[in-house]
Amino acid sequence: MPQPSKKVMINILLGLLIIMSIGLLVYYSPAIIKTMSSMDNFRAYIHSTGHWGPVMFILFQILQIVVAPIPGEVVQVAGGYIYGTAIGSLYTTVGLILGSAIAFYFTRFIGRAYISRLLQKKNNKWMSFIHDEKKFSAFLFIFFVIPGLPKDMLVFVAALTSIRSVRFFTILIVGRLPWIIASAAVGSTIHMQQYTLAIIISVIAVIGFVIGYMYREKLVGLFSRSDRTKARPKAIPSYSKE
Repeated sequence: MPQPSKKVMINILLGLLIIMSIGLLVYYSPAIIKTMSSMDNFRAYIHSTGHWGPVMFILFQILQIVVAPIPGEVVQVAGGYIYGTAIGSLYTTVGLILGSAIAFYFTRFIGRAYISRLLQKKNNKWMSFIHDEKKFSAFLFIFFVIPGLPKDMLVFVAALTSIRSVRFFTILIVGRLPWIIASAAVGSTIHMQQYTLAIIISVIAVIGFVIGYMYREKLVGLFSRSDRTKARPKAIPSYSKE
């Protein structure tokens, strides 16, 4: 009787892991939604875990990126509401990096070979776009830096391309850190009932979203051209003989 190949066994184990993860998510979704239903509920839950509070908060951030349908801004604002701007931003960033690393490397490990074949199809404009590392890097940065856009799915998309992991995580941190700090500041000011400052930061975020979304294509083109210009070697002048 032929033994199943190693590849088949890995696919079976991964399939079981995905099914188990979906089952756990469905089972615990009501409790997660109830906990995240308000800032005070989330704050009370985090504080109820005592010294494990920071760990639990970081786990929520990881869960939000990897599987849970929780908007990232909610957790980021909650970080400032619970811990203040500085510490809330720190914990959120740690969770962001860990959650993105799990999603990125897990996806790259199981699906990169398959997607690389799809990227070779010349008739697919989207696939050819993400196959261009420089242009895709510019797209990632613009998408990450514009507040309000759904960013977590791009972690999975990026893992299926040829982008280098160091380059991706640099873009991720540089692009998302300003708005992580801004979101934490909003949460902190709400907790301290400094609503005017919270409104000002929120209005700036909305304006940034509108401007960034309207000019996203031009910005991608600008950044990708700038990247190519920096990478292009300078031409050596030639002198004709007189």
